[in-house]
Formats: sequence, C-alpha cells, structure tokens
Amino acid sequence: MKIIPDKRLFWFLKEGITLDSNEPSVLDMYVQQVITRGKTEDVKVLLRNISLEQFRQVFMRIKHFLPVEVKMFWEDFIGNH
Repeated sequence: MKIIPDKRLFWFLKEGITLDSNEPSVLDMYVQQVITRGKTEDVKVLLRNISLEQFRQVFMRIKHFLPVEVKMFWEDFIGNH
C-alpha cells in the first residue's frame, strides 16, 4: 500500500514522495516517526493504514530505538490488545 506522508512529520523527505508500506524498512521508519513525533490524529491514521499485527511486528523491530516513555506506552498498548 502507498502512503502519502504528512510533511509536518516527514520534513526530511522529498515533496510529493509516497511510501510503500510493503517494504519493511520503509514501514519501520513510518511507524517510528509517527509514534514518536505524531499527534493523536496521526496515530489514528497510522492504525487505519496498517493492521494491528503489522504494527506489532514493526514495534518488535524498532522498540530498541524508541525513547523509553514511548516504548513503555506502546508495550502496554500491545499487551492490552
């Protein structure tokens, strides 16, 4: 699936670029940026664009790179779902 990144969160990407969520490294970057820098609405969009299982898989790959508070919050979220 193609995702159009919000320029507010992805200022470092070229204008007009789309992200391919089928590519694991791209999906990892997208999820990491949204859950560390995004607002509630950004996270809602993220969770509409990918399944909970995809989110779990990505989280397991990126959790060591997240700030402690973000990691703890999402570990709790995943544990409850």
